Amino acid sequence: MRILMHRLSFFIVVLIIYSFLDYYVFQAVKVVVGNFTPTGKLVIYILYWSLTVLSLFAVLAFGSVDTAKYANLRTFLATAVFMNILAKMTAGLFVFADDILRFGKYAYQGLFQNGTPNSTSENGISRSEFLSKSALIAGAVPVAAMSYGILSGAYDYRVRHRTIALKNLPAAFDGIRIGQLSDIHSGSFYNKTAVSGGVDMLNAEKPDLFLFTGDLVNNESKEVSEYLDIFSKVNATAGKFSVLGNHDYGDYKAWRSKDEKKRNLEQLVKSHRDMGWDILLNEHRYVEVDGERLAIMGVENWGARGFTKYGDLNKASENVEADTKILLSHDPSHWDAQIRPEHKDIDLTLSGHTHGFQFGVEIGNFRWSPSQYLYKQWADLYSVGNQHLYVNRGFGFLGYPGRVGILPEITILELKKA
Repeated sequence: MRILMHRLSFFIVVLIIYSFLDYYVFQAVKVVVGNFTPTGKLVIYILYWSLTVLSLFAVLAFGSVDTAKYANLRTFLATAVFMNILAKMTAGLFVFADDILRFGKYAYQGLFQNGTPNSTSENGISRSEFLSKSALIAGAVPVAAMSYGILSGAYDYRVRHRTIALKNLPAAFDGIRIGQLSDIHSGSFYNKTAVSGGVDMLNAEKPDLFLFTGDLVNNESKEVSEYLDIFSKVNATAGKFSVLGNHDYGDYKAWRSKDEKKRNLEQLVKSHRDMGWDILLNEHRYVEVDGERLAIMGVENWGARGFTKYGDLNKASENVEADTKILLSHDPSHWDAQIRPEHKDIDLTLSGHTHGFQFGVEIGNFRWSPSQYLYKQWADLYSVGNQHLYVNRGFGFLGYPGRVGILPEITILELKKA
C-alpha cells in the first residue's frame, strides 16, 4: 500500500510539473498564432492539447501493457512520451529566455528611462514573437530527428572496412577478413525483413571468420527464437565464434527464482550453438591454416562502472600457444583496465556495448557522441603500441527504437602482416 501511495504521489508531482511546462510553452503557441483566424487558432489549440492528452494516456497505459507480449509497444509508448517532453522542455528554454529578456527590459525602462520599452525589432517583428517562433522550431527539431531515427536509422546498416597491421600475424593469415557483429538485442527488433537484409549484407562481404561480441538479447533467451534462422545463415569458412554481453545474463529482469534465471542463460548459450556459433565462456579456440594458427579468446562480460565482471581473462588465456591472439570482450572498458596492462600479448581486442549511444555525429574523421563522456574508446579503431581495439557501434538498438547519426554497423576487418 505504501509503495502504491509513493508511486501515486510521484505521478501527481510529475503531472503538476508537466502541466506547468505544457501551459508555459502554450504561451509561445498563442503568440505565434496570434494573427490566425479563430478557426485556425482552434485547430492549433486542439492539436497542441491532444498531444498532451495522448501522452498522459500513454503513461497510464504503460504500466498495464504486458511486458512479455508487447515489449515493443511499451518501448514506443515510452519513446513517444519522452519525445513530447523533450520537445516542450527545449521550447520552454526559449520561452524562458523571452521572459528573462522582457523582465530585464521592463526593469531597465522603469528604473532609468521611465518609459515603455520598444518591443519591436528593426524588421517589424516583435522580439517576443521571434523567440516564440524560435521556441516552436527548436522544440520540433528533436522530435523530427528522433522520428527520422526510428523510420530510417534503426535498420540503416553500414558496412565499415578497416585494415589492421599486426606485427605477429603468421603469413598464412595475411589478408584474412573478419566479420564482426555486436549488440544484436533481438528483443528490440520489429522488422524481421530488415534484419535478414543486414545478414545478407554481411555475407556479401564473404568474411573468412565471424566474431560476435555479445548482447544477443535484452533480457530473455526467447527473444532470439524467431531470429535463429536468420543469424544461423551467417557464413564464415574459418569459423564463427561468440561471447556474452551484460544483457545476456538476465541481470536486468526480476526472475521468480535463481533456477529460472540459470535456465534462461543455459537456453541462450544453446541458441548460440544452434546457430552454429562457437560460444567462448572464458576459453579459447584455434584457427589453423597451413600449420600456423591464430588464437581466438573469449571472455564473459567484464565491465567497469558497476557492470558485472563474469569475465576471467587469465582462464581464457591459459596455455594459449599462438603467434597472434584475438580477444572477444563485450565491454571496451576492459581494454584499459585489464587487457593492456596485464596481457600485452593480446594483439587485437573486439568489443561493442556502447552502441555509440545511438546518437551523435560522424562526418569524415570527425566523431562526436555523448558516449565519449562515459567511454574513452566508444566507436571504431584504437591503437596503442602493438595492441589494437575495435569497438563496434552495434547491429541493433536498445531503449530508443532508432538511431540518429550513429548507424547500425557491420564490421569487416582485414588483417595484414606489419
